[in-house]
Formats: sequence, structure tokens, C-alpha cells
Amino acid sequence: MKDIVHKIKNTDWLQLTETMHQNGYAIIPGLLSEDDCETLKSNYDHSVLFRKTVVMARHRFGLGEYKYFNYPLPEMIQTIRTTIYPYLASIANTWFKALHIDTQFPLQHQEFLDQCHANGQQKATVLILKYGKGGFNTLHQDLYGDIYFPIQIVLMLSEPDGDFTGGEFVLTQQIPRAQSKAIVLKPKKGDVLIFTTQFKPEKGTKGYYRVNMKHGVSEVKEGNRYALGIIFHDAVN
Repeated sequence: MKDIVHKIKNTDWLQLTETMHQNGYAIIPGLLSEDDCETLKSNYDHSVLFRKTVVMARHRFGLGEYKYFNYPLPEMIQTIRTTIYPYLASIANTWFKALHIDTQFPLQHQEFLDQCHANGQQKATVLILKYGKGGFNTLHQDLYGDIYFPIQIVLMLSEPDGDFTGGEFVLTQQIPRAQSKAIVLKPKKGDVLIFTTQFKPEKGTKGYYRVNMKHGVSEVKEGNRYALGIIFHDAVN
């Protein structure tokens, strides 16, 4: 656990922040060890840890399955969520200020969760996702309530082109008065992908404007793809 905290704190956050400003996403490579990934993946079979299972095809979300953790979260997940949040809150506050949105996020995660809970958003939103052959996830945004945090992370628990093929992470950027742009990413096992939940600021000739983004997963061709999603706001249901 100390090794994960050390890696987060010693990430080049100045460079990562600039990458987030430019792209709306960034990767911290190799945050998790092989053992860390396998430990998190093994949680999938322990039903006591979860509050809800979603079969994606029933809701036309795609093809696959994901499970929402219940509180209290496993220690490793709680540590990552709490440790990385302040760095992301600084980025989020810069974005909202640039877009003249009258919201500033507290730099401690518990303070932000207190705001969620006061609004009736008390359900954990951390989830683990499993896709088999043919699995995919349609483009979407993870909001869950009126109070939301504009950045989230995915921890890749399987190795692309090893444990599975296909299954790329897809972001779309909806550029005003233009066609949407698709971005395809292949984070490796143990990598952490940081990305915008809903939008990012883009600088134009008259200041900053809002560029909406969605994310999803392309079709898995072979194997099984596991990933852990950490969303920093809680849900109403």
C-alpha cells in the first residue's frame, strides 16, 4: 500500500496536469503491480463486497457486466481514491474557473463526499467491470446525481494483447460546430487512466469554451478484460 501512495505522490503532477488540460485524459503507467491487479480482480467473485450487479445488455449499455462496491471499500481502493483525489481536485478547480462555473471542489475527498451525502447521494460508485468475448460498453458519462466530480479514473487489471484482444478504451470529443473526434487508448495492466467525466475546457479566440466528452469500450475480440473504475462522487441509487 505504501508503494502505491509513494507512486501517486511522486507522479510528475505538473506534466500530468498539462496533459489533462490539453487532452482531457492522461495515464500514470505502472501504478499497480501484478499482484495488486490480481488482488483487485479476485474481488469480483466475493459477492459480499458489492451492493449491485448490472448486466449491461438488459439496459442496452453494451455487453458485459459490472458490480458496484458497497461501503466500506477494500483498503487498497479506498487508499487510491483518497490519495489521488486532491491532485485531481486542483485540476477540476482550474477547469471550472476557466469556464466561469461557480463551483470549487474541496481538496479533501471526505469533504466532497459530505456534500454528496447532504444531497442524498450516499451510494458507493466504485465499480469493477468484466467483458468477455464480444463485450463492449456504449459511449456514456458517469454522473449519478446533481453533485458530481468532473474527473474519474480507470485502473486496468488485464493485459491488452495478452489477456484479451480488442477492448480499447474510447473517448469521443464533441467539438462545437464540427464532427466529433474519437480517441482510442490501450492502457497496460497496472496503468491508471485519468479522464474527464463530462467535459474539458478548450481555449478559443474569445477565451475558454466547453468541449463535451463521452467514454466507452470497443468490442473485445478474445479473452476477458477486467478494469476497476473509481468515480469520486456518490450516487442517489
